[in-house]
Amino acid sequence: MLSPAQPISPERHERIDAHLSRVVRDALAHDDRTRDLDVRAEFRGGVAHLTGAVTGPEQVDLVREFVGQFAGVLAVWDRIEVDGRAPVAVDIGCGGSKQYPGNVGFDRRRTGAVNVLADLGQGIPLRDGSVDRVFAVHVLEHLVDFLPLVDECHRVLRPGGVLHVLSPWWRYVNAVADPTHVRLLDVQTFKGICARPDSDLKWTARHAGCDGASVFADLTPLPPGSAGPSQEELGRFFD
Repeated sequence: MLSPAQPISPERHERIDAHLSRVVRDALAHDDRTRDLDVRAEFRGGVAHLTGAVTGPEQVDLVREFVGQFAGVLAVWDRIEVDGRAPVAVDIGCGGSKQYPGNVGFDRRRTGAVNVLADLGQGIPLRDGSVDRVFAVHVLEHLVDFLPLVDECHRVLRPGGVLHVLSPWWRYVNAVADPTHVRLLDVQTFKGICARPDSDLKWTARHAGCDGASVFADLTPLPPGSAGPSQEELGRFFD
């Protein structure tokens, strides 16, 4: 996936967000597959935030795939209720803020956003297959070896769940300006995560993107022992 040479300015992001909000709203209302679904899409910084209520997880997948096809969409996050149940979402390494107020915040230092004190280097203190969404926002770049944490996310996610990653792009100054950043990430990094030859834990990419300042990825765990994503799936987002 080609990355912009310069980061998208906040002013242009606002214009793109307004355009995407209008176009996606109209498309959802007129497509035969989605017109009767109670879903809405709001865009902030190129990220689609989906809300509403549906009767089955396949409808969430349909809307996520539908919205993710529009040019300019960097990631697709959702809080869509399924059969009356809101998604169980956690923010790992949340620091002082969570992506959504209802998320469960994990960090090793107490802040107003933290619900569970945990050293994530020792694992995520959750049962296997117990959550629907994991947000790792500005986390992986702080870890010398982030793969064990990625594996933990694979373990705690339910089938069809999503790991949302947002990190500085390696060519943007913020990636190296913070002395606590010890890893550099690119969109291609997520290709390596999806199809690691040394691990039985594979992922498929629902979305991946870069705005010249940050990289984004929405990854869904494949069943343990899976052969991994196909070349066609990888080719959608990666070189």
